[in-house]
Amino acid sequence: MTEAIAISDVAPDEVLRVEGLHTFIRTEGGVVRAVDDVSFSLRRSEILGVVGESGSGKSVTCRTLMGLMPSPPAWSIGEVHYAGRPGRNLLELRGRELQQLRGAHLSMIFQDPMSALNPVMRVGDQIEEAVAAHARLGPRDRRRRALELLDRVGIPAAARRMRAYPHEFSGGMRQRVLIAAAIASRPQVLFADEPTTALDVIIQDQILSLLLELQRDFGMSMVLVSHDLGVIAEMCDRIAVMYAGQIVELADAQTLLTTPSHPYTISLLRSLPDSEHRSRYLPSIVGTPPQLIDVEPGCRFAPRCALAVEECRAWDTELIAVGDEHLVRCRRHEEARRPGAWQEQSFV
Repeated sequence: MTEAIAISDVAPDEVLRVEGLHTFIRTEGGVVRAVDDVSFSLRRSEILGVVGESGSGKSVTCRTLMGLMPSPPAWSIGEVHYAGRPGRNLLELRGRELQQLRGAHLSMIFQDPMSALNPVMRVGDQIEEAVAAHARLGPRDRRRRALELLDRVGIPAAARRMRAYPHEFSGGMRQRVLIAAAIASRPQVLFADEPTTALDVIIQDQILSLLLELQRDFGMSMVLVSHDLGVIAEMCDRIAVMYAGQIVELADAQTLLTTPSHPYTISLLRSLPDSEHRSRYLPSIVGTPPQLIDVEPGCRFAPRCALAVEECRAWDTELIAVGDEHLVRCRRHEEARRPGAWQEQSFV
């Protein structure tokens, strides 16, 4: 078997590095291991896609890195290093130091703009608040900056809409307002957590195009979270696939989409509609994800995997290098890539 990869300190071309991140959430039923041994790097001006089904740990990972998980009942361990705070573990930041980092250096767009925006505050006031958090500007300059931001994200008649409330905007316009607030201080890292959820396909494309344009104009690094592999494939330089709180595969987009090596990734890709090979049914992944309370040792995908053997259920899972910057959490990755390995996979 290939030797496991050890992740080092932040490199010159990186803006963020996460090592062995664990996030636990205490519930009435027990402690949930929502994020379990997640490690990755984010390069400068890169878009990293994070994909996986609901409950896989995508959003919790982003919220943990932003310091937004409620404590208690949640707590985290691990190392998170940011190029703008050399020598500091971001998980140890508290109070004012954490507030100075959020917004100015790391920012986040949430998947539900109606919940993220204050319903009783005018939109312009909320953007001004985001500007004032990290810039010493007078009222007139704050107002001008807020207007520029709304105009920059494509809000029509921005001067007039500054006085409107969130409920007076459509879903797509509310998402644009959130983006304006997120980029108010030109952060180095932007976390976009399912930014097109509940939007129709035309508006989705507009929002994604806007994010891509802003990322390029500002030179930001971005972590784009989605359950939509099509969106991830179109937008991202590299892709991390999450399952049951863990990253199970990480590679550049081209490699992961053409030569996936984890059975879960392969199953996800096989379940996508294909216009060239239409059939009545799409392959599905049998079973359900495991509960993350009292997690048993071994590969978490093994109970649903067509290639699993007894050793998989006891294997101490780790990310293994299977190619140039291609990591996979599977001891049978060679068999998974073999032609015909999935002929017996169950169908709906």
